[in-house]
Amino acid sequence: QAESLRLLAPHKTRKNILAPMRFVQQMSAENQYEIQTYRHVSKFVPAGQSTQMIIGATPETDYQLMSVTEYMYKEYKMKRVFYSAFVNVNHNIDAPAPVGTNPLLREHRLYQADWLLRYYGFMVNELLNEKRPNFNVVLDPKCDWAVNHLERFPVEIMRADYYTLLRVPGIGVKSAKRITSARRYNNLNFESLKKMGVVLKRAAYFITCNGKTMFPLNMNQDFIARSLADTDKRQTYAIEQDTTYKQMTLMDMGVRVNE
Repeated sequence: QAESLRLLAPHKTRKNILAPMRFVQQMSAENQYEIQTYRHVSKFVPAGQSTQMIIGATPETDYQLMSVTEYMYKEYKMKRVFYSAFVNVNHNIDAPAPVGTNPLLREHRLYQADWLLRYYGFMVNELLNEKRPNFNVVLDPKCDWAVNHLERFPVEIMRADYYTLLRVPGIGVKSAKRITSARRYNNLNFESLKKMGVVLKRAAYFITCNGKTMFPLNMNQDFIARSLADTDKRQTYAIEQDTTYKQMTLMDMGVRVNE
């Protein structure tokens, strides 16, 4: 938002931020055409372009942030969008106070959602909306989506297409590809899924294997949400208790050198 930009970077405007991005995107597109036509042309910006968002310093919701992210990927062909939790390391009295939940945990959830946009075929409006504008701090975005769409589950491992498998918590890009390849030659079971990298402590609530479940399924939303949250507690706690963000001083550097 314009007000947030004015607050954090008063010397910048939306126009002078987006104009260079558009230039790089257009030049990259033209360069790609030249490469395909003439082949000997060097690639323009071979690593692509990226941008970064500061999280928690201003009141934008996760829905607003992820909508901007989605727009950047589609319209500017952005390679990556990075997220950085706002930490007032200088204790500047003019800096805005952190907004919302633990900024490090929020940063973590945004990165997880970003991964879903880039590799799992999700769109922002499937994960969030104006009535539900922020991510669940207890469940990762994929698990949260699945718990809120239990009508789509369980899915049968031997029949579900690749993109349906990607929506199952505990099944990633690599394991989904392994499943679709291996099932052409063999009947899969839960042990073989585990060997393929499927995280069964998550996936077991959402799949059947040759019509069988790993254990009797209780398709109760609250029960599944609690069970999934329990598997993520250690990681969530570590993020919430993070103490690594500390402004270093020359004294710190001197101590480290002498240790």
